[in-house]
Amino acid sequence: MPADPTDVVMPMGSDDWPVRLKQQLSGVLKPAGVLIPVIERDTAELSLLLTQRSAELKHHAGQVSFPGGAWEPHDTDIVATALRETREEVGITQDDVTVIGYLSPMPTITGYAVTPVVGVVSGDTELRLDHAEVEYSFEVPLPFLMDAGNQKMVERELDGRIATMAEYHYDGQRIWGATAFIIREFIKLLKKE
Repeated sequence: MPADPTDVVMPMGSDDWPVRLKQQLSGVLKPAGVLIPVIERDTAELSLLLTQRSAELKHHAGQVSFPGGAWEPHDTDIVATALRETREEVGITQDDVTVIGYLSPMPTITGYAVTPVVGVVSGDTELRLDHAEVEYSFEVPLPFLMDAGNQKMVERELDGRIATMAEYHYDGQRIWGATAFIIREFIKLLKKE
């Protein structure tokens, strides 16, 4: 587990980001944790569970994301944050998750330092979505994400500057932003790149 959940690793291409955004991300970031739920099914194919966030949320509304959220004072650490938020959003309890690792914390443009917690979840675990936070969930096969041909590099305008970012498109879903960056870092770790 990272010793400091606010000691972030900047995303690829962030050198090209506007000065205002880089200054914003170099300030005080709020700690947050997400779970990368690796779903293990009988078919021996692993997949990642993702959610479509509610359009009514204050931050990252309508985006594809991993279950997770902001650290709260009663959370013992950032793992507790990720597991609590996962239970609240999709009904996966701490007993359903075997934590197997962590990625380095990363910043989001909304002012959070997000620590991804990797956990294996049995494929027969029943989901109970909180529709105030999550519209629906879906899975993406890990082999699809590991195939470099399925990672698209796109350009996005940020305050008049062009930044290059990763995206994945699977079964009508567009996975981009912080979630795509987390997936990219997870895949690099799996491939030992």
